[in-house]
Amino acid sequence: MQKVEAIIKPFKLDEVKEALNGIGIQGITVSEVKGFGRQKGHTELYRGAEYVVDFLPKIKVEVVVGDDLTSKVLDAIQEAANTGRIGDGKIFVIPVGEAVRIRTGDTGEDAI
Repeated sequence: MQKVEAIIKPFKLDEVKEALNGIGIQGITVSEVKGFGRQKGHTELYRGAEYVVDFLPKIKVEVVVGDDLTSKVLDAIQEAANTGRIGDGKIFVIPVGEAVRIRTGDTGEDAI
C-alpha cells in the first residue's frame, strides 16, 4: 500500500477529485494548508502598505491505495492539477505498513 499526498492549487480540487473518482478511488482526505516552494510567495498592497505573503494557500489531498493503483493515481492527479505555471504543487508517495478500519477491524488493503 502507498499513501499519495498531493499539494495542489485550491481551484484545482474539483478536477482532481473527479479524476480520482474516474479511476475508482472511493475515499480521499482533503486539508487546507499553507506553504511555499520555489514560488516564494508574493507581495501585496494593502491600505497603501506593501507586505510580503510568504505562505500561499494550497490544498493537500491524501489517498491510500494498493500498489497496483499508485501509478494511475499519480497520473490522474498530475494531469488534473497541471496548469503549466509555477506553483502547481508536488506529489509525494509514502509506503504504508498497515491500515485498520476501526469499525470492522479489517486490515491491509481490505481496510482501504
